[in-house]
Amino acid sequence: MITHRDLESTLAAIAPALAKAQHPWWILGSAAVVLHGADTDEIWDVDVLLDRRDVAAVFARLGLPVKAGKPDERFRSDIFHRWNGASLPVELFAGFSLLEQGEWQVIVPQTRIAAPCGETTVYIPDRAELLAILERFGRPKDQRRIAALNRSGPFPSRSGNA
Repeated sequence: MITHRDLESTLAAIAPALAKAQHPWWILGSAAVVLHGADTDEIWDVDVLLDRRDVAAVFARLGLPVKAGKPDERFRSDIFHRWNGASLPVELFAGFSLLEQGEWQVIVPQTRIAAPCGETTVYIPDRAELLAILERFGRPKDQRRIAALNRSGPFPSRSGNA
């Protein structure tokens, strides 16, 4: 079973690489939901959306080659790599798009809030924007994440623990 400690240790492990970024980046998906204080048992990985300009530096710090992403029927990333150097896998990507009504729409959050997790601080979209992104994704797991966020209240956890 994946625990919040796994998330905390994974974020601590990836933090030195993310410190190489010079442009905004975000944690998305289930990890962002948990960082907003919601309870979910679906943390299978950590999704990190990077600015393309930071990919080389972040990937180099992790010893990853820069490679093109492989699109699926709903999502695509110009650059994608999975890092397995922590408790949870970390999916790092840039140039992220969602297929909506037959058109690829670029996803770049407009909000960015600091989310403490143990000794590490990461960045997530604010609650309203994360809810909107999850709604756009529309998968069953996204609907469960929306429900978890709605149950958890309007503010992110400030306890320092995920």
